[in-house]
Amino acid sequence: MASLTYDLALAGLSVGSAAALTGIGLIVTYRATGVLNFAHGAIAMVCAYVLYQFTVEWDWPLAPAAAVTLLVVAPGIGMALERFVFRPLSVLGGDPAQTLVASIGVFVLLVGGAALVWGPGARADAPTLIPGDPWGQLAVAVALAVAVGAVTRWTRFGRELRAVVDDRSLAVLGGVDADRVAAAGWAFGSFTAGLTGVLLAPYVRLDPYGLPLLVVEVVAVAVAARMRSLPVAVVVALGIGVAQSQLTRLHPSGWAEPLLQAVGANLFVVALLVAALALPRVGAGDALPRTTTPRVATPPGAWIVAAVLFLLPLGFAGRDLHTSVQVPALAVVLLSLVVVTGRGGQISLGQAAYAGLGALFTALLAAGRFPFLPPLPELTALVVAVLLVAPLGLLTGWPAIRRHGLALALATFAVGVGVSRFVFVQPYATSGLTLGRPAGFEGDRAYYVLELGLLGLSLLAVHALRRGRTGRALAAVRDHEPGASAAGVRVPSLKLSAFVAGAALAALGGGMLGMGLRAFDAAAYDPVRGLLWFAAVVVLGADSVLGALAAAALLVGLDAGTRGGVAAALIGVLAVFVGRFPGGPYEALRAVAARPRSRHRAALTPLGTRVRRTVRAREEAVRRRRGAGVPPEGSARPTRAAESAPPGRAERGAAPPHTPV
Repeated sequence: MASLTYDLALAGLSVGSAAALTGIGLIVTYRATGVLNFAHGAIAMVCAYVLYQFTVEWDWPLAPAAAVTLLVVAPGIGMALERFVFRPLSVLGGDPAQTLVASIGVFVLLVGGAALVWGPGARADAPTLIPGDPWGQLAVAVALAVAVGAVTRWTRFGRELRAVVDDRSLAVLGGVDADRVAAAGWAFGSFTAGLTGVLLAPYVRLDPYGLPLLVVEVVAVAVAARMRSLPVAVVVALGIGVAQSQLTRLHPSGWAEPLLQAVGANLFVVALLVAALALPRVGAGDALPRTTTPRVATPPGAWIVAAVLFLLPLGFAGRDLHTSVQVPALAVVLLSLVVVTGRGGQISLGQAAYAGLGALFTALLAAGRFPFLPPLPELTALVVAVLLVAPLGLLTGWPAIRRHGLALALATFAVGVGVSRFVFVQPYATSGLTLGRPAGFEGDRAYYVLELGLLGLSLLAVHALRRGRTGRALAAVRDHEPGASAAGVRVPSLKLSAFVAGAALAALGGGMLGMGLRAFDAAAYDPVRGLLWFAAVVVLGADSVLGALAAAALLVGLDAGTRGGVAAALIGVLAVFVGRFPGGPYEALRAVAARPRSRHRAALTPLGTRVRRTVRAREEAVRRRRGAGVPPEGSARPTRAAESAPPGRAERGAAPPHTPV
């Protein structure tokens, strides 16, 4: 028994050491730049793939391949991100929500790019940099923590780092090279991300989606340390790692067995939920970046074009029609983000969880496996599933009452990860589960017609919500929450209503998507999908219904080919541009399009030409009179006393000499 405990403790130390490296990297990046880097896991994944490419594909020796990966590639990624993505935000004074959108864009871009280059499949032959003995990994984590702590506490660079984070503009006035400090912080943070990915890759599956999400889950380590204390981060990471390994010894029986086993295998997710929902929040910025330009009017005929494009798949057949079935369903899911994020201004990274719950509840209700309810027809099951999932929107709505910006993003993301780990991938809920289509709509073409009808109803509901009194109140909360509260808007209840409505729409779209695929697929609703959906809606117009429709068509259409990841890469590029240009890519395109027009001089009307000619003639007459010594019209002539006064006195405006009587 003692030997088993010791062996499990060693295994836990190995996992905890990797988590500690992640926490160190996140904290260093946050303390150097003020950015909670959601792309940390994606950087770790890319570095692991680069080392795999060097050693397995190109037959490099392990030592030089690791040196190039960790000392050149990883810091280079961090410095490139700081220079081209996050430095413009810091110079322009971007709020935490802008950096959040940019970091999610980098995450999505790197994940999509890795899927394009190396394929979406998992690889089990990643090279091992440090042997399985946990003491080596633990020594690396502790040494890094000690070195970073010493540098930040006792060196000039550490003082400059703290000054840049506290007030960048004031630090620059004090002679601090803020760009150099931020670049160094990003380089070191990316180095730790690369080291984490290289160490984890041999022991977990190396794929573009699993490894980034695994690293993101351990963000709880940094949050528990309040993004400040490196010793706390290391201790928490090692403690959770050892506890998770020891929990594998438990073998409970009965109905609680699968749930307890899930908790034991996902203790970092539990810590993320506790850290995001219970511990003091990180960041308190606005929900979304505010635009300073008026909203772009919808182009004439845009709705006609959208209607034609969505009706076009009715003429398809075979695989093309089967793929198109996903577009209306995903459009309904993205409409939920228009309500919550676009209109309400609340960051929600957990909409994929509600979409998955809608699909799961629909399948359980139709199969008669839902407690206390008989088997229901598929369409009825979909409606009941929406009614059951809608109140669950309080899971993310309740934290939104007192959280904003990064704190709200962490809370909603934690809920999404928790639902994915404890519900979607557990066999007690999904084993042997199938999902059919409503009677009379079994074929792809007939089901597509049904989807168009449900999409039309969803569009009408969103339009009524956005244009009605509730929509105006939501917009007021989005634009200025204290002002809306002072005007009498019930902000807490309004936020809860937005999240409940968003959960209902996401559940409807998720159920439609499940029936379109004829099965419940947990991978279709994983948290990475939620990040991708959020980024797509933001870059294509968070408050635009047409933007949601375009995003759905784009995400499904681009990934319909033989290689996945194209849509993720494109959305990532657009999200990075949202960070580069505060007005977004649309505003940048409008500015570029306006430049040629600005070169042409405006033409005057005939009346304006006559007025300009008259004004110029009068100005010319005045100049001639002044040149001839004639005073302008309406000016007073000098008096005799002034004419006879001495030049100096007259110039000074002195009074004439006093003559006594």
